[in-house]
Amino acid sequence: MSNSLSDGGECTESRTAVTEAEVEALVRGICFKTGPPRTLGVEVEWLVHELRLPQLPVTPERLAAAYTALRTVPLHSALTVEPGGQLELSSPPAASLMECVDLVSADLDTVRAVLAEDDLGLVGVGHDPWHAPRRFLHEPRYDAMEACLDRTGTAGRHMMCASASVQVCLDAGYEEPGPLGHEERWWLAHQLGAVLVAAFANSPVVGRRPTGWRSTRQLVWMEIGAGRAGAPPPDGDPRAGWARHVLDSPVMCVRGDDGPWEVPEELTFREWTRSHSPRPPTRADLDYHLTTLFPPVRPRGHLELRMIDAQPGDDGWIVPLAVTAALFDDAEAAETAHRAVKPLAERALNLPAPHNPLWADAARDGLTDPELRDAAVTCFSAALQALPRLGATRAVTDAVAAYLGRYVIQGRCPADDLLDRLRRTDHRAHGRKDIRT
Repeated sequence: MSNSLSDGGECTESRTAVTEAEVEALVRGICFKTGPPRTLGVEVEWLVHELRLPQLPVTPERLAAAYTALRTVPLHSALTVEPGGQLELSSPPAASLMECVDLVSADLDTVRAVLAEDDLGLVGVGHDPWHAPRRFLHEPRYDAMEACLDRTGTAGRHMMCASASVQVCLDAGYEEPGPLGHEERWWLAHQLGAVLVAAFANSPVVGRRPTGWRSTRQLVWMEIGAGRAGAPPPDGDPRAGWARHVLDSPVMCVRGDDGPWEVPEELTFREWTRSHSPRPPTRADLDYHLTTLFPPVRPRGHLELRMIDAQPGDDGWIVPLAVTAALFDDAEAAETAHRAVKPLAERALNLPAPHNPLWADAARDGLTDPELRDAAVTCFSAALQALPRLGATRAVTDAVAAYLGRYVIQGRCPADDLLDRLRRTDHRAHGRKDIRT
């Protein structure tokens, strides 16, 4: 599942200047590859911490040694490192849900075994609750990204260095209309996305204190701004809307061969194609520009759903993967999900996600919001019925059923568990008894 517009590296064509019309045509042609939904993928991000005391920081030297060791072991998934040292595994496109689960589970077993040799482990949480953002990678790309995002505050550093997620990758869908059509899946991804934010919120603490948001990670994306982390309105032609968004989004940086990369102010890609300053943009620049846009649903030929916080437990990532796959790839479940989220669309006010009231309510309130809870109950129940039709094992369906009963029906999410533990710790620290225990 690649989003490269210049497959095969820096060919002559990739170094040729592109016009505004060529950019629009390229984006429309490459970012929505339609057809029967056949493959599935997942990208799982983790914080790397001390195995026994995750509150303790890990030195850059230990992280570097751990990643050197990990690169010597064979994995099915691509292993990459985020700017703050977070570990990410990106699965290859899988032909089924269970193939995806099995491949990534095997890779995670391997990764955990290697890390454990240095007393390190993986922590599944949407935002580091203990440590301030700290850069681990110092490369021109991340230097430029930090300089660009710092112009709007500290949210960029939190996103780069302290956040982690579960990202589900789905085929774009059929060209023709229907529950599995690409226009319907694009719309569903943006409306259901708020339900997924609320149901899987797992980042309520920063600096050991509650932020007032169940998904602080989602709050961070909102604070980065619509130009960088927003999306076009989900109604209408997805190709036209996304192409327009790509052209009108700000350029993060102009790459160079030597020295720091230039970080222009308020230069959109459309303006760059017209001005040719500081140099003419190329097809490779467009390819790179697409990687610097972080909407909650990113079209990369397939659809990349980026709104789900990293989940607790070794296998917590499987539940959002299974639920999302069922609601998109099973026609009956997809129709149910469309009906369930349609009333929520009115609260979005046709504003781009995540910068609309619905997504803000989801990130702040989780499933304590009655409408979001009702939609989540309907969607999770539909997914649970669909999973056997997708070949899910009993273990996977049991995990989804347990999540539905423990969290969704109760109007809770993993963030509520973290907040409960924090309150109990505070009560003990002040010598007071927690009446709920």
